[in-house]
Amino acid sequence: MSMGCFDQMGTLLVGDLAIGVVYFRAGYTPTDYPSESEWRARYLMEQSSAVKCPSISYHLAGTKKIQQELAKPNALERFLENKDDIAKLRKCFAGLWSLDDSSIVKDAIERPEFYVMKPQREGGGNNIYGDDMRKALLRLQEDGTEENAAYILMQRIFPTIAPTFLMHDGICHKDHAISELGIYSAYLRNKENVIMNEQCGYLMRTKVSSSNEGGVAAGFAVLDSVYLT
Repeated sequence: MSMGCFDQMGTLLVGDLAIGVVYFRAGYTPTDYPSESEWRARYLMEQSSAVKCPSISYHLAGTKKIQQELAKPNALERFLENKDDIAKLRKCFAGLWSLDDSSIVKDAIERPEFYVMKPQREGGGNNIYGDDMRKALLRLQEDGTEENAAYILMQRIFPTIAPTFLMHDGICHKDHAISELGIYSAYLRNKENVIMNEQCGYLMRTKVSSSNEGGVAAGFAVLDSVYLT
C-alpha cells in the first residue's frame, strides 16, 4: 500500500480515503517484510483506529511461542477462574517446550519420532520431522542458542486413521486419511471493551495419513465435512 497517515482522531488515511478496516491477506511470513518500509506501514496501521483483521496482538496469540507459554503452569489462571474449565483445557494440550529445555532437546534427538520442531509460521510446509529434526537440533547446539527462540518442540500427535474416498481429476481412489477440526471465532474489541467473542463455525481439513505436512493452501490437505455417527 502507499504510505498513509492518521489524523488526530486516529483515522487511517491513504490519500483522501479514510480506511475503516485493514484485512491482512499478507503479512504472515518474513518475506512479506523485505525492508523497513513494510514494517513502518504495519506500525502505522496498528497505531490507527481502523479495525485490524487480525490486530498484531491477535496475530501473535496464534504463534507457537505464545501457545508454548500458555501451556506453562499457572498461565491459564490469568484468563480463567473456573478450575474445571482450566483442567479441561489443559487436557487438550499437547506437550510444548522451548529449545532452552536441554532435557527435552536431548530426548528429541534420541527419539525424534515422538516430537515435531515448529517455527513461528502457519499454513503448512514449515515443520521439521524425524531425522531432519534431529540434524537441525544438533546444528543449533553447535551454532549456539541465538536461533532457539525461532522454534519450539511439540509432542507429536498420532490421530486416528480412517479409510477415506478421495476424488482427484475425476478419479476416485481409496486411501487412509486423518482429519483436523478447527473452530472459527469472531472477536472484536475496542481497547479493553470486548464487543464480540463468539464461536461461528468450523473448518475440517483432511490429508492422507502418509503425509507429515498439512495446510489446504499449501496443497497438502483438502476441505472436508463432519459426518457424525
